[in-house]
Amino acid sequence: MEAAHTPAELTVTSPEQMRDLGRRLAKLLRAGDLVLLSGELGAGKTTLTRGLGEGLGVRGAVTSPTFVIARVHPSLGDGPPLVHVDAYRLSGGLDEMEDLDLDVSLPGSVVVVEWGEGKVEELTEDRLHVSIHRAVGDTTDEVRHVRVLGLGARWAGAELEALSA
Repeated sequence: MEAAHTPAELTVTSPEQMRDLGRRLAKLLRAGDLVLLSGELGAGKTTLTRGLGEGLGVRGAVTSPTFVIARVHPSLGDGPPLVHVDAYRLSGGLDEMEDLDLDVSLPGSVVVVEWGEGKVEELTEDRLHVSIHRAVGDTTDEVRHVRVLGLGARWAGAELEALSA
């Protein structure tokens, strides 16, 4: 059983704030990190990842990789590349994920997986779960409740609550 640490709970009220959260989160990430993003369609997963890409200083506009499934954004500096995966259309679980060779790219990259629950946990015990919740239904409400939970030894003592600063 992997150790779960105290999660950070944040309220985000605009897409700009979601991107900013991604930029702040990027400062905590390093090569080998796996980030799982969950949330309803339109919750802000790709917006958060765009901020991560900006914070990591990677090349290329971060857009939803829904149709290519995985997109690699090389670093413009000496940081790790960002591998952005959309597992929404992958129903086969880890077998289908293994076709993407994420275990090969994980040690040298920051791997962000949208819709990855139940599909990529076996890649590493150390991972960050980011859950984004929004009001459902016909609403223009921009408020999002974000929970960032670190799992495994990598995130022991991580100052996740600093994200809300």
